[in-house]
Amino acid sequence: MTSRTLRRRLHHGDIDGGRYDRYDSSGIDSLNEPLLGKSDYYDNNHSEGHEDTLDDERNKERLHWTLLFSHIIAQWAQWLANIVLGPGSLIGRILPFISGTYSGANSNLPPVLLSPLQEERLKHLKLRLAVPFDGAFSEHQDALRQLWRLAYPDRPLPSLKSELWKEMGWQGSDPSTDFRGGGFISLENLIFFAKTYPEAFGNLLHKRDGNRSEWEYPFAVAGINISFMLVQMLDLQSGKPSTLAGHRFLELLGQDEMAFDNLFCVAFKMLDAQWLVKRASYMEFNDVLKSTRAQLERELALEDLSSVRDLPAYNLLKN
Repeated sequence: MTSRTLRRRLHHGDIDGGRYDRYDSSGIDSLNEPLLGKSDYYDNNHSEGHEDTLDDERNKERLHWTLLFSHIIAQWAQWLANIVLGPGSLIGRILPFISGTYSGANSNLPPVLLSPLQEERLKHLKLRLAVPFDGAFSEHQDALRQLWRLAYPDRPLPSLKSELWKEMGWQGSDPSTDFRGGGFISLENLIFFAKTYPEAFGNLLHKRDGNRSEWEYPFAVAGINISFMLVQMLDLQSGKPSTLAGHRFLELLGQDEMAFDNLFCVAFKMLDAQWLVKRASYMEFNDVLKSTRAQLERELALEDLSSVRDLPAYNLLKN
């Protein structure tokens, strides 16, 4: 085991200096900020630079151009609507995303008329979002065990309180303390990722792509952050989504019952790709998460999306 890996694992166990060690089962509404923040351990022990020099420039450029490609598509759509079609044209009026931002704020969008199928799937998704993680519940314990088996099929299953969980990117020896308001759905998202895209999941878990920072983001807790970020971005805490991203998501949900889980996988790969391109380190995680959200909003604003697989960033799951 390299000293680099040891430093990374030690750091995983002391994020925020225990700031979030208290278990909060009040549901996803209680989480108002990302789980990663400033760490006393980081301040006292991080004497190295924030950035590593990327030796593999080809890998860096591949990731860079993948992200740039989706930026170009979004900008081309804006140019087409504003310049070719004209801002006052009918199509220009029905494409609110061309007017300026992808921030997800309300844009005087008309109410969404849902089909019975969309209503049913949205209701089911909201029921999933309402389930807090309960470390005393056997089904939730079994789900944690399932995630371990998917992540480390050749390793013995540890007890539910073990230092080994830190290797997956939990902050302490008891993963149940890391969910806070993230809810059980964040664990379901990780399991779905491991089962549906095992190679991409393994590459993220084991940090195989690119030259990594000496102070990496913790994998499992990053997943909880991404789940919550999607809930906010898609406006799933309201009665019906009122943001453009939320509207487009409902269209995807009509075609794919697991659209939220698939979008989670895309967002996770997008975050890691931006992490590498930006040569980011631990203290920059929240900035990379915000950048990931902005990029995902841009891609959701593209026309002719019928499924998550139509997003340009979906190609990252194939690499």
